Amino acid sequence: MLATQPWGQTPTTSITQHSPQWPTTANLSGQAFLPPGLLALHNDPGSNPISLWLDRGTLAWTDTANGPSCASCHEKVESLRQAVVTYPRWVQARLINLEDQIQNCRQRSGKAGPADGADNEEVLALSALLHQTAKGLAWNVTAPTIKPAEQAAWQSHLNQGAALFTQRMGRMNLSCQHCHDQNIGKQLRADVISPGHPTGFPVYRMSWQGLGTVERRLRACFSGVQAQMPPPGDPVLRDLELYLKVRASGMPLEGPSIRR
Repeated sequence: MLATQPWGQTPTTSITQHSPQWPTTANLSGQAFLPPGLLALHNDPGSNPISLWLDRGTLAWTDTANGPSCASCHEKVESLRQAVVTYPRWVQARLINLEDQIQNCRQRSGKAGPADGADNEEVLALSALLHQTAKGLAWNVTAPTIKPAEQAAWQSHLNQGAALFTQRMGRMNLSCQHCHDQNIGKQLRADVISPGHPTGFPVYRMSWQGLGTVERRLRACFSGVQAQMPPPGDPVLRDLELYLKVRASGMPLEGPSIRR
């Protein structure tokens, strides 16, 4: 159960007014809200730290140690380019994201350890490689098309994600909507609020000094509003990711990106 406060008891936050250099429109990715220095770092392949994960992902794609490689089944990584922009998907009666699918494949091939999760470095590296390969494609997360029961289940999870986006929670008594719909372009401590579109994941956050998934960022937001943080892999996180990806429909995937 998520910790919430009654309506009307919103604590004072440190959100400040729009600064002239930041846009306020809702159809922009987080990249439009980067300061010039970080944007230059992102655009410099020689300095961008994400290149380390891309190199590792390229090696992992063809690694046959401890089992067949990704290439053994899929050949070139480009073969999955179109699939990347369709996750989360409804698979075997549950909603999974791309990192879940990577982990499922690693388990089938005998490469995954029992405690490996979405933050496993090889999972992150393969996710980064796949997202980089799909760069420029439009997000196209849609319901299953064959079985009505699966369509209904998918829609239920989408509805739950949409409800969560507007639900006040935590000691801050804020919802996702308060920041990412109503305060775009305003300063929040050292950050600038973007519309929250997940078009640039996995992201290298300077505050993390590492790469992280949509799940990790969502869990950080729960912490930020001082709400009970869902554990890794919680269905709540998949529901919210589904809603955010559907909300970003038609926007281009930008590949792994740098954020503050």
